[in-house]
Amino acid sequence: MRKRFLLWPLLLAVSASSALLGVLAADLSKEPFTIRISCGSFDDVHTAPTNTLWYRDFGYTGGRFANATRPSFIVPPLKTLRYFPLSDGPENCYYINNVPNGHYQVRLFFALVADPNLDSEPIFDVSVEGTLFSSLLSGWSSDDEKTFAEALVFVQHSSLSICFHSTGHGDPSILSIEVLQIDDNAYKFGSLWGKGTVLRTTKRLTCGSGKPAFDEDLNGIHWGGDRFWLGLKTLSSSSDDQPISTENVIAETLLAPNFYPQSMYQSAIVGTDRQPTLSFEMDVTPNKNYSVWLHFAEIDNGITAEEQRVFDVLINGDTAFKDIDIIRMTGERFTALVLNKTVAVSGTTLKITLQPVEGTHAIVSAIEVFDIIPAEMKTLTQEVTALRTLKGSLGLPLRFGWNGDPCIPQQHPWSGVDCQFDNTKRQWVIDGLNFSGNSIKGNIPLSLGTIPGLRVLDLSFNELNGSIPESLGQLTSLQTLNLNGNDLSGRVPASLGGRPLHRVRFNFTDNAGLCGIPGLRECGPHLSVAAKIGMAFGVLVAFLFLVVFAACWWKRRQNIIRGQKLAAAREAPYAKSRTQFTRDVQMGKHHRPHETSPRGGNNESSPHLLS
Repeated sequence: MRKRFLLWPLLLAVSASSALLGVLAADLSKEPFTIRISCGSFDDVHTAPTNTLWYRDFGYTGGRFANATRPSFIVPPLKTLRYFPLSDGPENCYYINNVPNGHYQVRLFFALVADPNLDSEPIFDVSVEGTLFSSLLSGWSSDDEKTFAEALVFVQHSSLSICFHSTGHGDPSILSIEVLQIDDNAYKFGSLWGKGTVLRTTKRLTCGSGKPAFDEDLNGIHWGGDRFWLGLKTLSSSSDDQPISTENVIAETLLAPNFYPQSMYQSAIVGTDRQPTLSFEMDVTPNKNYSVWLHFAEIDNGITAEEQRVFDVLINGDTAFKDIDIIRMTGERFTALVLNKTVAVSGTTLKITLQPVEGTHAIVSAIEVFDIIPAEMKTLTQEVTALRTLKGSLGLPLRFGWNGDPCIPQQHPWSGVDCQFDNTKRQWVIDGLNFSGNSIKGNIPLSLGTIPGLRVLDLSFNELNGSIPESLGQLTSLQTLNLNGNDLSGRVPASLGGRPLHRVRFNFTDNAGLCGIPGLRECGPHLSVAAKIGMAFGVLVAFLFLVVFAACWWKRRQNIIRGQKLAAAREAPYAKSRTQFTRDVQMGKHHRPHETSPRGGNNESSPHLLS
């Protein structure tokens, strides 16, 4: 029997796993960060069979609550969901903060709103940290594998955003979110791997058992996440292959960095004399790279030594691995072997063929396929901050959405926002803003002047008032500025009005209060804000002085009038006679001292006392 020694690339996977086990051993003493959210739930929930804890949905996002209809048996038995009406905007996100930096398995389960009036399933896209990784297409609710989406992603800024992008067909609805920390080196597939990539789980199969399963037998080690394996009993439509299984202990399982469970190697599908070759075919998105992981263990009682089972692995007809002899490569039976290959696929099909040599039969325990997605570069932080400030200042309509990152995923930029990639900064920058005809009220925010790369700003035909802020003059790249059709007033800043008109289009018309440039009315003397405040204060002081002066004048006038009235009263004839009579009486009392007092004599002219 011929021997071919081309096995060194294959042994790399086994030796690397063994080496990394020692690296991570110290970390196994601590639990990885884990959070599971029951979307739409007001209370924490526990689910069988492992009494899994799902946290209540509070403070992560907007949207609406509703009861859920579970479309598949693999979906967690949760009763509520959260959905996002298109009227609330096309982009809606969960923001999960205080997440330790590291590598994470992010898994989402979807469901339908339990409403008899909604007889159609929503169609929408899903992104994580700005990278689009899943699209729910028509028919997803009737396909078990499409009722959830999973990605492996790096968290670098202690927070995680998961966004749902409407395509205009129904309201995106989400049943649950799981964020599970895994080993930093998990699924390290080669030179393309790293923080600049996102791995989307395209297929995960356990062969031979026919039973779907989660990673429930990890012996308390949770650094492998919680993978879902769809069970297959056969790879052939004609069932010419056969399933086998064992209860023997499998060596080399639960090793860092992937921590595969033992159970997935205790069953397998093997070829037969009638069909010695095994093949598996799946639909994929063309012109993309895929990471293929193949799992083996020799559990067949008929194979006890080297060279009794040897086969090649072909992917889309190209040889990926040659002369695979599991016992030779692992050293013994009942020992796990993991092989990984990155392939570029130009068509819509990925086909894996296990082709035996020299009269033997092929075998396979499990298959994993990941879509390698380059992570999107994010928008410049200060410009994202400026737009979020702008959103609050302008009071943009709810239908704008404006959640997540303004420029990514590239398939779903924010409404009214144009972006351009800056090759020097390796980040996206805001290139244009178009809010024309949206009934926006209030002043033009100063924060607009902090977006230096802005070339187009269109705020025309709204209800903006106040003056044009001087900060717009800082936009030196601005080529188009449309402020026409508003209620703006005051002088157009010199930094805008005096700018050369070559290749620049500025429109300030239909603002009755604007002035100061050709085409608009002339302005009066231009006063600074301080001068205007001083003038207003002077007017107020003068007004108070006039009020006090008027009050004093009125009081004095009243006193004069009262004095004149008294003088006039003394000059009247009746008053004169009364005065003369009074004076005569008083004079008589002073000039008749000889008269006897009424009590001292019998004078007849004195008054008599009456009894």
